[in-house]
Amino acid sequence: MARRRRPSITRGSDGLWHAWVTVGTKPNGRPDQRHVKRATREEVEERVEELLEQARTGKVVRPGRAPTVQQWLTTYLETVAPRRCDPSTVHGYASKMRNYVYPVIGNVRLDRLTPEHLDAVYLAMSRAGRADATVLQVHRILSRALEVAFRRGMTPRNVAKLIDSPTAKRAEIKPLTEDEAVRVLRATAGMRNAARWSVGLALGLRQGEALGLRWEYVDLDAGVLHVRWQLHRRAHEHGCGGTCGRRRGGNCPQKVLRLRSGEIHLEGGLILKAPKGKGQRTVPIPPELVDQLREHREVQELERMMAEGAYANHGLVFAEPDGSPIDPSRDWAEWKGLLAKAGVRDARVHDGRHTAATLLLAQGVDVRVVQEILGHSSVTVTEGYAHVVSAMAREATQRIGSSLLRPPGTP
Repeated sequence: MARRRRPSITRGSDGLWHAWVTVGTKPNGRPDQRHVKRATREEVEERVEELLEQARTGKVVRPGRAPTVQQWLTTYLETVAPRRCDPSTVHGYASKMRNYVYPVIGNVRLDRLTPEHLDAVYLAMSRAGRADATVLQVHRILSRALEVAFRRGMTPRNVAKLIDSPTAKRAEIKPLTEDEAVRVLRATAGMRNAARWSVGLALGLRQGEALGLRWEYVDLDAGVLHVRWQLHRRAHEHGCGGTCGRRRGGNCPQKVLRLRSGEIHLEGGLILKAPKGKGQRTVPIPPELVDQLREHREVQELERMMAEGAYANHGLVFAEPDGSPIDPSRDWAEWKGLLAKAGVRDARVHDGRHTAATLLLAQGVDVRVVQEILGHSSVTVTEGYAHVVSAMAREATQRIGSSLLRPPGTP
């Protein structure tokens, strides 16, 4: 096989150095030649080497001027990511790119991006005090976007794969103790939708899953409920193409709410969507909670009769007096009020789910059964509660020791 000849480098009448590099064959069968033009011979030689290496490895960047990082990420977030991600997720990705990536490397051409450029982004974020988890998420967004660009021939490599991924410590799990959980549930006595918190603490439903629970998926006679939906707030988008001058899409006179296939719009920006991963599941209901839900349904039926035609028939288990969905922010405020009323330390709504997991494991329920009840994507996630359960077990044995093994005569 004849050895490929290196292209000639000559100086043109324009004072610049030129070379023509053949990197392959076009679909029409003609040679795919790239014209290299630089101010110095050394610059031309460097670019020729890059093109020859691309030809050798079969990773030739398509012709034409490559887009900048900001141009490509904008295209990626508007046309590629929405096919895989929830609109709210894409909205969050775009915000992170605007705040952290574009100011540092937005004007860098995609085919000239280096690992050092990404290092600069992450260093700037760290110096600005951004959480390690946020830095890691930005890296993952960039890595995915650059991988798509590489596959489409816009860049000769995915530079995100050439650096060590940022690290982030796993968030510490801080569930309520059994005593704290009992005090919170006692504080719900006489409240509307008191069963909402029993469902959260006893069954470990996520906030959106509890607020999106519908009666058609609750079988009180069989003592099971089916998690099929979660309530979610989605931001409106501009329907004017960004010409109205309003910063937020929710303030646009032509605002639109993007729905994906299978989603249900309830009211405002509140929608029902299917839980991701293994979120759809069937959960057994303890007999005590079955009785509480029966009483709750009777109260709700009375509210429906009183509201008559003004009642919103969404079929939600937990709703406002007129049947409309409970806004997650109001649900959060109610939880904070319950903690204060019960005299329990501050905790997130999601910590109720952690509480259910640790209590189930502490009672000896098999880890894979707990995974099924909670809908964890992997048993590894469920096993992450093991250290909390061990601490609870130690505390329990200490209580037993102090009560059973104390020396005679000790009060």
